[in-house]
Amino acid sequence: MEYAEAALRCGLHEIGISDHCPMPHGFDAEWRMEADELDGYLEEVQRVQAAMQPQGLIVRCGLEADFHPSATDYIQSLLTYHNWDYVIGSVHFIDDWGFDNPDEQTAWERWGINEAWCAYFDAVAASANAGLFDIIGHPDLLKKYGHKQPNHAMVHVAENRMLAAVKLANIALEISAAGLRKPIAEIYPRSSMVVKAAKLGIPFAYGSDAHAPQDVGHAMQECLQCLQQHNITHVAQFSGRKRCMQEITHVR
Repeated sequence: MEYAEAALRCGLHEIGISDHCPMPHGFDAEWRMEADELDGYLEEVQRVQAAMQPQGLIVRCGLEADFHPSATDYIQSLLTYHNWDYVIGSVHFIDDWGFDNPDEQTAWERWGINEAWCAYFDAVAASANAGLFDIIGHPDLLKKYGHKQPNHAMVHVAENRMLAAVKLANIALEISAAGLRKPIAEIYPRSSMVVKAAKLGIPFAYGSDAHAPQDVGHAMQECLQCLQQHNITHVAQFSGRKRCMQEITHVR
């Protein structure tokens, strides 16, 4: 409820709630809900939807589904569990390395930066190829702790391969303000990826990736202005996993 109330204070007309989904065998359990919490999550979102409707706030019910090749069947079962409005596919692991976990940053000592970025983009491409998601979340998350994408031919090839997979899958990329709150202090994704995606005609969905009520709507205008600077005029919205495009000037 606190997130919805924060959205009203921001003057928003619509928000989406998308908690991190359960994963099998206790995988990465510290950062997500348990399977037996899923019904409670849905009930809580439904209560908020009912409470906010008279106040003019639309609350969409989504899920952030972490992609890992070993869990695709399990994720598929979650997608049929409820009539979600949208599902975000996000990559937080390269093999067994939780690269966005602050406790696992020493693993960079074992990775060359070019190889890490190529492996990351290949994992994101695989998430698009899986055909499970509506949105690819924070598509250059690997930079979170300051390891910026290198200007190297093999990395550019991997990035282009990932964007081609997103285009082929006909899904959206998320432009997210969350990176501004992280050590990298940059929007996800970086401007050059926005340019490449725009040339391919890939749609964008906006997200603040709020993990606390005070983050709701954070830097929304900066993200939308970034899109407009590259001649992107519309952003994706979802209902019942169907996408529609709304003009940026009407987004609130």
